[in-house]
Amino acid sequence: MSTIGRQQRRERGFFGQPWPLATLFGVETWERFSFYGMQGILLIYLYYTAARGGLGLGQETASGIVGAYGGGVYLATILGAWVADRLLGGERTLLIAAAVVMCGHIALSLLPGATGVLVGLVLIAVGSGGVKATATSLVGTLYDAGDTRRDAGFSLYYLGVNLGAFFGPLLTGLLQSEIGFRWGFGLAAVGMAAGLVQYSFGRRRLPAQGRTPSNPLPRRRYTLVAVVAAAAVLAIVLSVLVGLLTAGILALAVIVASAVAAIGYFVVILSSSGITADERSRVYAFIPLFLASAAFWSLYQQQFTVLTIYSDERLNRDLFGWQMPVSWVQSINPIFIIVLSGVFAALWTRLGARQPPTPVKFALGTIGMGIAFLLFLPFVGTGRNGTPLLALVGILFVFTIAELLLSPVGLSVSTKLAPERFRTQLVALFFLSTALGTAAAGELGAYYDPRNEAPYFTVLGLIAAALGVVLLLLTRPVLRLMRGVR
Repeated sequence: MSTIGRQQRRERGFFGQPWPLATLFGVETWERFSFYGMQGILLIYLYYTAARGGLGLGQETASGIVGAYGGGVYLATILGAWVADRLLGGERTLLIAAAVVMCGHIALSLLPGATGVLVGLVLIAVGSGGVKATATSLVGTLYDAGDTRRDAGFSLYYLGVNLGAFFGPLLTGLLQSEIGFRWGFGLAAVGMAAGLVQYSFGRRRLPAQGRTPSNPLPRRRYTLVAVVAAAAVLAIVLSVLVGLLTAGILALAVIVASAVAAIGYFVVILSSSGITADERSRVYAFIPLFLASAAFWSLYQQQFTVLTIYSDERLNRDLFGWQMPVSWVQSINPIFIIVLSGVFAALWTRLGARQPPTPVKFALGTIGMGIAFLLFLPFVGTGRNGTPLLALVGILFVFTIAELLLSPVGLSVSTKLAPERFRTQLVALFFLSTALGTAAAGELGAYYDPRNEAPYFTVLGLIAAALGVVLLLLTRPVLRLMRGVR
């Protein structure tokens, strides 16, 4: 396309971005509405007593289940990325995965007790993993390699994520507190159905690059893949039936599975004969970013474990005599994202080639997450429901700054560093870092004690800040490995 043609397309685009971004923006908004709407009430559903509409599990077990489920979502990006790259292409994989998510929310709403939780969470995890890997990769196909709008485009896409994340917990939490958990879960299903309708109308405008698999699987190997998949499902089912895989060790199991999968993926990509020397070097550069991301998410994702318990037991949620639903705390961070994502997008666009390189953004994000945990310390010992709501709002503001420095930038850099033959699968590797961190957030949540918070927030905050400083010191070596990518 000529320079003039590109300029005209840019002027007519979606807030200065390619028009197809609007389709992906929309489907991700609805998917995140359903995802975060459900997750906002999931933990309390698990540990609230039956008299309050819950299942009556212990808080430690409930935190582990939520962490394992969240990690499972990101672990499932491997499956979604593989299906997209080897079988269906990103565009069709996204459509099917979104339908699976909707079925999961329906199951959680309609099936009783533990059955609904098991069937619903498995379907939502598998479907959401497929949506996340493919949608992110499809956003990457909208930009040429040297297009400086890429980071800004991902920041705008991230705004769509957080529009859904803002409205989801508000509405599902309101329904849960007024008429019951089932209605909250049902609303999440309605949100995903809206996303499917919107995507079905806009999918034709997506680039042809996402309609076919980038590395098609030979048909002679279909049978082998089917046998391996069936064996894996059977092994998981048998592990549950004989008691090897229990609710208490779910988070640890997902941590191990995520770590093994990540190592395996790095080995497969780096040993492939189908990538160039420059592509291999860039994958090596991705390793320290992967580790920093895992550390970041192990703290950030405690919004759905420790912070939910904190909001239920330590936070003063009284608003002029009305008790704010616990899940509404999950909408504070998206408010800041909605306000600030445009600011960050404009900042990166204005700075262009002068913006900080990716390793520096990652380092600052990890340090910021550590600082956010240390900010809980002044409120230790204030008693039950003694922490002011405004104080938590301030802490979540720091969460948001850290997130915007790392998460959308991580999505962007994973598409920039990806070898052509592993286009979607390197995005899946970034989500594996999130899987590792999210499952760790569930495992760490078991050590949180509202009566003795200081050691918990201090140790985790200092470790995260120290890891960020180490990455900051490694900026130059990492940039050399990135071979011209910033």
